[in-house]
Amino acid sequence: LWSGGTPQVCLIIVENLLVLLAVLRCLRGRRWVYSCIASITLSDLLAGIAYLCNLCLSGSKTFQLSPQLWFLREGILFVALAASTFSLLVTAVERYSAMVRPIAESEASKTLRLRGLIAACWLLALAIGLLPMLGWNCLCDFQACSVLLPLYSKNYILFSVVMFSVILLGIIGLYISIFLLVQASSRQSCSRNGRRRSLRLLKTVLMILGAFIVCWSPLFVLLLLDVFCDTGACNHLRSLDWTLALALLNSGINPVIYSLRSVEVRRAVGSLLCCCCVRAGLCRPGSCVAISDINSGSSTESSLRCRDSFRGPTAQSARPRAPLSSNSSMMSNLPSL
Repeated sequence: LWSGGTPQVCLIIVENLLVLLAVLRCLRGRRWVYSCIASITLSDLLAGIAYLCNLCLSGSKTFQLSPQLWFLREGILFVALAASTFSLLVTAVERYSAMVRPIAESEASKTLRLRGLIAACWLLALAIGLLPMLGWNCLCDFQACSVLLPLYSKNYILFSVVMFSVILLGIIGLYISIFLLVQASSRQSCSRNGRRRSLRLLKTVLMILGAFIVCWSPLFVLLLLDVFCDTGACNHLRSLDWTLALALLNSGINPVIYSLRSVEVRRAVGSLLCCCCVRAGLCRPGSCVAISDINSGSSTESSLRCRDSFRGPTAQSARPRAPLSSNSSMMSNLPSL
């Protein structure tokens, strides 16, 4: 099922591992959205590992695998696909709920809740990807076997494709609603910088979603053709190579999108690379960007919900203060020198 491209696969694995380590090292406590980015990056890393495993265990080695090992080899890709889809869904639902029904919740509490939800999504993705190994296969009914994935039941493939397609349609609907809400909020009393950050973040997420749909849709279509095609008349569906290569390309595109669209991710990756160079003796100590500098920098990953950045609870002063203008009120929030 799989053809060459080992250097490209290794590059995809390395770049996703780099972004994942950078997010976990520098940005894990920054904002809840980075938990979603870490989950998507982990699923992309798993997809690259799945491709590499297939490269190593394909060809003549396929006939040496037991059915359980074959199911495990192919199931890793379904686990990665399910985890990536669920992570996109969680991100869309959280952003939509933040705009429609904002809840007074601390960032730490929201991040903790979201991480628990992401962990549940991964457990569900693991269960879905390994269903054929647990018994949903065609070992006892060869007439129901897929042509592209010979030991997979066509019913399982149909279930997976329909489920992922429905989830993606739901995500698209949520982001259309979010875009309309952001456009409407631009006419309200929201700062220009806040609107710009919100639209920039929305464009970033839409780029990730668009890349996912473009790269995975051909594989979905090919699997659907396999489901509704008679086994004896499906000779033209003998190869998944180009659709799998396109799906894997999505795992290589996402880290580039994160790095190009997010200043914080770029700084985190640069800091990680610099620290690695320092440990290898290639750079001087102190030349790296500190984690505190990354976390204190300006972020484009602000909430899509318009809000006043300085409308937090402030301590009451013992003496009366003169009314402040909008400019002086912002300056009053800066520490005195």
